[in-house]
Amino acid sequence: MNEPRTIWTIGHWTCPIPDFLEPLDEHGVEVIVDVRAHPGSRRNPQFGSDALAEWLPEDGIEYRRIPELGGRRRRQDVDPAVNAAWQNQSFKNYADYTLTEEFRSGLDELTSIARSHRVAIMCGEPMPWRCHRLIIANTLVAQGWTVEHLVTGGAPRTHVLGQWGAKPSVDADGRVTYPDLPAD
Repeated sequence: MNEPRTIWTIGHWTCPIPDFLEPLDEHGVEVIVDVRAHPGSRRNPQFGSDALAEWLPEDGIEYRRIPELGGRRRRQDVDPAVNAAWQNQSFKNYADYTLTEEFRSGLDELTSIARSHRVAIMCGEPMPWRCHRLIIANTLVAQGWTVEHLVTGGAPRTHVLGQWGAKPSVDADGRVTYPDLPAD
């Protein structure tokens, strides 16, 4: 029997390091994969990539960064109708970006790591429905992964495909798009 394939997500926001580590330790996370476009924080320098690479290993957690999964993407050369259901331009841009080879390469790297380690993807935004992690989570769930969102001070939230934001459409290859479909 295959073990369940699970990837966690977490946002650091302004929480103190012990609060950030608590849910990671509770779920045995071994690797943090940073998916921020700009892996620094002036307000919370302890969450800059150099700092994370120093203090996470002290807790037994490896730090990696996959820039190909970073947010804040520009408009892509994609038919505007493909992801037209997104009202927020930055989410639409990222949804368009998920159709690129660069994104697929980053996702392949992430899932390769997650096949042999307990992985959490990390961004700055604490609420997954306000972060590009939700689009990454939709893609992972469409490909058969379980995604658990870790929220500091709360129980993990199992990601349900399309629970937040635009309604997704999944093709036979597991590709997720967000066309502006008529209501059911």
